[in-house]
Amino acid sequence: MKKICFISSSGGHLEQLQMLQPIMKTDSFIITEKIDSIDMKGNNYYLQQINRREILVIIKIILNAFKSLMIFVKEKPDIVICTGALSTIPFCIISKIFNAKLIYIESYAKVETGSLTGKLMYRIADKFYVQWREMLNVFPKAIFKGGIY
Repeated sequence: MKKICFISSSGGHLEQLQMLQPIMKTDSFIITEKIDSIDMKGNNYYLQQINRREILVIIKIILNAFKSLMIFVKEKPDIVICTGALSTIPFCIISKIFNAKLIYIESYAKVETGSLTGKLMYRIADKFYVQWREMLNVFPKAIFKGGIY
């Protein structure tokens, strides 16, 4: 059985990830940002919440990269399913370095323009999904299967 990592930042990205609950098996785990309003049950890990406009952004990315590496080495997922954003990038890059399959789902909120994380993940993801047909103009090689809501 393949081990699956489900990863997202908090807020709407996590809400989208939770829509994938029906495919979350016993041999899976979740990574998201640690904020006071999130206290999920089960096999979960938390990263620092990152805002790209804050002064400590680079330091937080480096800290998340180290934590991501520790999580990856411990869990050794075969597949990583990501709904973004910035805090998820280090884990996704590490997953590619260690040859895990990376599946990225662009945000439902993105209808005509790609997210910054999506633009990066489009280059490295094994499968890249968009939730609006119009997004195929932005990401021509993406897969459109409709929204996950």
